[in-house]
Amino acid sequence: MKNIIIASMMLICAATASAQSELPTFSLKNIEGKTVNTNELSNDGKPFIIDFFATWCKPCNRELSAIAEVYDEWKEETGVKVIAVSIDQAHNINKVKPLVDNHGWEYEVLLDPNSDFLKALGGQMIPYTIIVDGKGKIVYRHSGYTDGAETELIEKVRALIENRE
Repeated sequence: MKNIIIASMMLICAATASAQSELPTFSLKNIEGKTVNTNELSNDGKPFIIDFFATWCKPCNRELSAIAEVYDEWKEETGVKVIAVSIDQAHNINKVKPLVDNHGWEYEVLLDPNSDFLKALGGQMIPYTIIVDGKGKIVYRHSGYTDGAETELIEKVRALIENRE
């Protein structure tokens, strides 16, 4: 019995560690080469979305393009910010900026070439999307993309803002 309790506690601790409620600390580069500390990501007290992608991931590109179509409206309505994080490996990093420019994505773009930030957040497949509230707490996580899923994202952001007021 004692072993079962200990094993259960270890599983709970492991699950908690892999699904952090705050952003872990990593130093990533943005596409201009500037270092950004992930624990300092914020949006002036408003929610923000972190969307992990890769240049070769078609669902990721569809999701970020779908968000781009409504991003100006989202920002105006809620003040939400999107941060796109590429997990392209070092030999593909030079493809990220041209992809972003080609699609006209107006997101802050960070580079996570070893997927360390993704893994620390419990992500195992991309696209992997999280929403962080205005206080720095992770309040939503989602893997994968189906057309129209961006609607669920903005609804979660709207609910956060309504609950804050």
